Parts: sequence; C-alpha cells; structure tokens
Amino acid sequence: MKDSGDFKGLNGQIRIFKEEVKNANKITFIGAPGVCTPFAALYAYSVRDKESHYITLTDINTSRKFKLADSGMQLDDTKISNPHESDIVVLLGGLAMPKSKVDLNKLNNLIKDVLKEDGKIIGSSFMDIFTKVEWVNKEILIALLTRH
Repeated sequence: MKDSGDFKGLNGQIRIFKEEVKNANKITFIGAPGVCTPFAALYAYSVRDKESHYITLTDINTSRKFKLADSGMQLDDTKISNPHESDIVVLLGGLAMPKSKVDLNKLNNLIKDVLKEDGKIIGSSFMDIFTKVEWVNKEILIALLTRH
C-alpha cells in the first residue's frame, strides 16, 4: 500500500487524485448511494477528458457513465454503462461504513471483473475509514487517499 501524499482540503485531494490517474483512460468509481456519488462526480469533473463510470455498492447493473452537462458531471441514467477494462477503480469511503453492509468477497469479485489486469485500485475516504474497518490490512487497497 502506498500513501499518495499530504494535502489540505478538497483542492489538495483533487490535485493528488489527478496525479494518480494521469495515465488512465477509463476510471470506475464504486461507492455508496448518496454520500459517495457527489464525490465521484467531483473527481470525474476534474478529469473530464477521461471515461468515468459509477457503480453503486457491488451491483454492476447500476453502472452508469458520467457525462458533462451544463451543471457539471451527471450520471447518464438512460442505460447501463460498460465499466470493464478500467485502468483504475476508485473505492469511495462510504463502502466501508457499517450501514453499507458491503461483502468484501463481492467487492473483490467486482473489482476483478472491471479492472484491467495491470490496473490500479485507489481508495478515497475521510476519517481513515479503510484502516478502521481493516480493509487496508486485508490488502484490498493499493493506493490510499485517506486523511483524518
């Protein structure tokens, strides 16, 4: 596991994120409904030249592609998108919250399904949630963008 560096606030977090994904063409965000979706949209906007998808919890049938609209990045709710062969999978902290009840086996299978063989996993959370729930110790994350 590698820590991506120190930063302050959302601008710093976005700067680090952009650096981590600079060589990617396709990014898939996986998160909890509601709380994670706006963060995924913000990240997707920061790299709007890349193809970005969002999956809710571990259900690949919820995969939607982000599209640029007048108000920023929006999920295209008209059809299921194809997140397969993603260069990067971004796990958002809401997944690790107890109320999400995410099964790690299902999550790992989803990651294996959508991530390229040489792809990278990034974890993005607040309050060190991935460490607190011991996902880091289970080596689910490769790069961690976590700050207290």
